Amino acid sequence: MKKLKSYYTHLRHHQSMELKWIFPLAIGSIVSLFLLFLTTLTSPDGTPLLPFYRSFSISSSVFIESKLHPLPVSYLPPPPRFAYFISGSNGDGKMLKRTLQALYHPHNRYVVHLDLEAPPEERLDLQNYVSTHPVFVKFGNVKMITKANLVTYRGPTMVANTLHAAAILLKEGGDWDWFINLSASDYPLVTQDDLLHTFSYLPRDLNFIDHTSNIGWKEYQRAKPIIVDPGLYMTKKADVFWVTQRRSVPTAFKLFTGSAWMALSKPFVDYCIWGWDNLPRTVLMYYANFLSSPEGYFHTVICNAQEFRNTTVNSDLHFITWDNPPKQHPHHLNLGDMQRMIDSKAPFARKFHQDDPVLDKIDSELLFKGPGMLVPGGWCIGKRDNGSDPCSVVGNTTVLRPSPGAKRLEVLISSLLSNENFRSKQCK
Repeated sequence: MKKLKSYYTHLRHHQSMELKWIFPLAIGSIVSLFLLFLTTLTSPDGTPLLPFYRSFSISSSVFIESKLHPLPVSYLPPPPRFAYFISGSNGDGKMLKRTLQALYHPHNRYVVHLDLEAPPEERLDLQNYVSTHPVFVKFGNVKMITKANLVTYRGPTMVANTLHAAAILLKEGGDWDWFINLSASDYPLVTQDDLLHTFSYLPRDLNFIDHTSNIGWKEYQRAKPIIVDPGLYMTKKADVFWVTQRRSVPTAFKLFTGSAWMALSKPFVDYCIWGWDNLPRTVLMYYANFLSSPEGYFHTVICNAQEFRNTTVNSDLHFITWDNPPKQHPHHLNLGDMQRMIDSKAPFARKFHQDDPVLDKIDSELLFKGPGMLVPGGWCIGKRDNGSDPCSVVGNTTVLRPSPGAKRLEVLISSLLSNENFRSKQCK
């Protein structure tokens, strides 16, 4: 798994290493001589004051033993934390709960949201589920946006809703590494243990975001038209409407477009919320009148920000099937797509109809979960006797038990970070 990190590290530091080696070498030599002098000092009883040889002896022993036995848990990289935002609308409450169950892990953070179009009873049902589930209550890591937002499909209110969730997750402590936005019609194809295990080996500043500057037909159908989203100022949901006047493509920044689904690093999410050089706010103002702004806002910000433009991995980590040319919505996946989903090695897929039989197949064959239960992982130490939920008894939440899905995911990530793909598919 360590090769995942070496791909990225080698590509990112190759150019800077040649110019920076002299000064650190000189400092390192001085420090080494000083430490060597300290090791010669002894106490009155002859015991070395700084017994460096002990730690060296221990590490040497562990190194030799590691060739014969698996390394102890303490030698594995610490697992990251994911911050999930799962959103839905009218009629999505049941599916959102199922998606949350499939994504849950005590180590992560979650924010869920049903927009104002969902009836109060549906939102209340989700709120009761979140606030009474024994595992959610024990760890306190699932929050619901109870003051629902009005979200207009294809409008900037979708971006505002995502930024709202990100701000909540930062306010709740911000002790996470990646922010992942999903809808109620998304579903995982790997366990959280698989995902946490694989991402343990990755630099925490990577941003998984499908993007391109080749906006093609979107220039005339999305960039130049001016739209207004009533969700910004009305209490009732209505579709966006067009202004007769058109505008030119911006010259202050370059437009990028891509998938609305992404896994963003905490440093970049911090930047989008705080906007210390004002670019995120400027771009947000522009996208307030842009059709389907969720497919362009974050992409344009990250690719125009010098600090982050070289941290992108050009993938949304999803399996999605489209018409050719693509229509507004992707196909709904079913049992006939099962093998292609597995072969894609993607950790997520969309879209799914509620209660489609393929979800049961994913649960049993890829996630190993029972109906209405959480996905079992290394933290679940209960028994499975008579259909009981192993996650009803909680163990160490940092213990991971990867399944074959981790191997599939490793192959995908290794490909995305390979020399052929990583640099060549970044912001241009």
